[in-house]
Amino acid sequence: MPPRLSKPPDPRDPDYQRLERGINLAVHVGVFGASNSCMWFVRSITYAEWDWAVWVTSVWAVLLLGHGIWVFSQKYPTTNN
Repeated sequence: MPPRLSKPPDPRDPDYQRLERGINLAVHVGVFGASNSCMWFVRSITYAEWDWAVWVTSVWAVLLLGHGIWVFSQKYPTTNN
């Protein structure tokens, strides 16, 4: 089931902000996966000596981990409905 809001979007709404953060993280994970798999695939089929590929993947993975920790550590106000 895709994520969706049950009311009109309002950037100040906590539900909207949570959904936006989650979608941004999903895009970040997707771009990371696509870029790195393509980079390592090209590196392996061309037998290239790309020492920088390890550093790019490592630094990007740490940034992605930080992004994920930040998204999942956000506190959301509870509503009493």
